[in-house]
Amino acid sequence: MLSVSQAETIIFNLVQPLGTEKDVEAVTLLTAIDRILAAPVMSTLDFPHWDNSAMDGYAVRYEDVKHCNEQQPAVLEIVEEVAAGREPQKTIQPGQAARIFTGAMMPVGADTVVIQEQTQREENRVFILSAPKRQDFVRHRASFYQAGTVLLPPGIVIAAPEIAVLAAAQCTQMTVYRRPRVAILSTGNELITPDRPLQPGQIVDSNQYALAALVAQTGAEPIQMGIVADEKTELEHRIAKAVQTSDMILSSGGVSVGDYDYIDQILASLGATIHIQGAVAVKPGKPLTVATFSNPDTSSSRPVLYFGLPGNPVSALVSFWRFVQPALKKLSGLAHSWGPSFVTARTCHDLGASDGKRETYLWGQLYLVNGSYEFHLVTGSHSSGNLINLAQTNGLAILPVGQTSVASGTQIQVLQVGLPILHLN
Repeated sequence: MLSVSQAETIIFNLVQPLGTEKDVEAVTLLTAIDRILAAPVMSTLDFPHWDNSAMDGYAVRYEDVKHCNEQQPAVLEIVEEVAAGREPQKTIQPGQAARIFTGAMMPVGADTVVIQEQTQREENRVFILSAPKRQDFVRHRASFYQAGTVLLPPGIVIAAPEIAVLAAAQCTQMTVYRRPRVAILSTGNELITPDRPLQPGQIVDSNQYALAALVAQTGAEPIQMGIVADEKTELEHRIAKAVQTSDMILSSGGVSVGDYDYIDQILASLGATIHIQGAVAVKPGKPLTVATFSNPDTSSSRPVLYFGLPGNPVSALVSFWRFVQPALKKLSGLAHSWGPSFVTARTCHDLGASDGKRETYLWGQLYLVNGSYEFHLVTGSHSSGNLINLAQTNGLAILPVGQTSVASGTQIQVLQVGLPILHLN
């Protein structure tokens, strides 16, 4: 069996991120949220656009106030009031000051701002009661960003802060990677859709919906191809169609060693190169197939990735979180942080259910308590077929190979998945 790290390395090395001209599109500010930048963004504006005041106070010449104190204040003539959005009209001469507000342009001649709490005003004069430092409370032009340099690099997710930056820079349209297309199909004669009456021996296909949700949450476009019976011709037809229409294919079921598990045979007949076949030392999720197809778009050297996931619901989801989601993030053009996210946490329960032969994942809730992570194991069976207690999972505790149990209070590694980490005081 391949180890988890060996399987991960093989998978990540197969992924070739989006990058050609056909893989990008233009979006506007209002539609850019959660998209991945495909080209660097630059602006013609400096930030700040001009020297401006960081506080309400008085714009002065440092030379006029550098020796003053409360007993010997500097007395300056107020020659102008400068509000935000207004261009100063006066040049500050020796012995003069301008009343200035936060964000307002610095008038010519002034190089320092004295905050109003350190002053006293009498009509058109201001008494400076404390000597400031030179250039106090002045935000200098281009000190945050210089026009013509890279404002935002490619390969990052556009979230609310980036939207604010783009808007401030007057970048109303930007180039992003298109969303990867992921075909999803479920295999098995026993499967039915959720809207049909359940007959003896049948199982509702939950994998189709769970995987589609995970794909969408990862920023890709799910293409639901439905349920395919365990029949070679139809399976081959459906997979061949998926190759023509997607960047990645996810099937669940049919990758074990049962009499009706045809996936690996079909992949070979369709000319796929199989890189992982059969067993990975992970629990749940041991049966895993990973293959590549030549891209039907002859202008692209990027292969179409195929993941044959286990049919058991928990195994399918754990396999997605551990192997597929990082690969999909890399494929989507994300430059950094596309790998799985692990944290060190203290387990609040004894952890077992491992024979030590496989890397074992146990699901539960991850909490941040007073700055430290805690893992709480969910109650009930940790069977790969028990989907029910997987609800609200946001962490998978890891028992490494060779370790059969962990005592409560021990520090463990936890894979972050699903919902955000919960905070407790």
